[in-house]
Amino acid sequence: MKLKFLAIGVVTFFCLSSYSQVEAPKFGKGLLNIVGKDSTWTMKFAMRMQFLGIATWDNGTDNGFVNPEQNFLVRRARLKFDGFAYSPKLRYKFELGLSNRDISGTSQFTSNAPRYILDAVVMWNFHHNFELWVGQTKLPGNIERVISSGNLQQVDRSLVNSRFNIDRDMGIQLRHHFNLTDKFLVREKFALSQGEGRNVTTGNLGGHQYTARIELLPFGKFKSKGDYVGADLKREATAKLMLAVTYDSNQDAVRTRSNLGSYMANDVGFYETTINTTFVDAMFKYNGFSLMGEYAHRDAKDPIAKNSDGSETGDLVLVGDGLNLQTGYLFKSNWEVSGRYTNINFDNITGRDTETQYTLGLSKYLLGHKLKVQTDLSYLSVDGGTDELMYRLQMDVHF
Repeated sequence: MKLKFLAIGVVTFFCLSSYSQVEAPKFGKGLLNIVGKDSTWTMKFAMRMQFLGIATWDNGTDNGFVNPEQNFLVRRARLKFDGFAYSPKLRYKFELGLSNRDISGTSQFTSNAPRYILDAVVMWNFHHNFELWVGQTKLPGNIERVISSGNLQQVDRSLVNSRFNIDRDMGIQLRHHFNLTDKFLVREKFALSQGEGRNVTTGNLGGHQYTARIELLPFGKFKSKGDYVGADLKREATAKLMLAVTYDSNQDAVRTRSNLGSYMANDVGFYETTINTTFVDAMFKYNGFSLMGEYAHRDAKDPIAKNSDGSETGDLVLVGDGLNLQTGYLFKSNWEVSGRYTNINFDNITGRDTETQYTLGLSKYLLGHKLKVQTDLSYLSVDGGTDELMYRLQMDVHF
């Protein structure tokens, strides 16, 4: 029924577009670019899909690789809308996720409904270099998370991101930038959010979440915002570098990974503890070569969830450290070879094993990130656990 209403909405959208100026853009620039007759609003409508195949094997030591498993899925299927309303200084972005992976995670805190909405945010440039964001969108966290899943250098993000990222939330953000010199750019980003993650409908269960990020670009801006795009597709003629630090504090958090993970329920409702996350990351690009590095650290005031009488519930905040290093070189034929090293080291209190993953990737960019085929091979080493070999092949189409 919901998909029926969505289809009706899309048809209505195309019908109403006849009353505006409609431009048919090139491939990769959106399906439609609509401009109001009085030029007081615009809307770009785009769609993208990712088709993924995965094969994994356990390392049986003496028996070699055993227990093969395969999986084929539509990893992502999304509709995107963006433009401005009333003035170019008031921009908006609205993105829907329709694949099972995008809408999963329903619970009583999201009214047991699919979580269709990824982004619903307005961005107001209210004074010079100041911009106010209001709504649900990605928090200014680690660079790998903020890079769009359609612009990744490898098939998917690293284990550091999946274990430590602070993802999307509902709230407000204040962003500002200034130049120290003609080239040296500084960007500041601050966020106040609910701290419960995306699409939560029950309100604030604990405290609020506070995020601050500062970015230093000593050699000036990257071409086409390339600091938040995987691979050096623009082949920077001069070296470009971004260094950044993020600090996030989720006060009285009730989930095991700040605003993600499982809820820590106890005998009186929820166990609450303050969870702090720190990221230090960098992006470097020059003439087809790229290097991205991230370090993540999470700690908590008291990571062991307890009942009112002090007994342990069994839930734990996943505190620890993560390191991710990723590099690649883009040949003139638009084939790229990339490599990644990832290490996850949770604190002993969590009972989690140390994980180290090595990934070798190969990508063919037919039309940049808008049309590409990517494949990678990863070996996961788990201290005290079972090692794993994983092969992935993915196609990305972004209209």
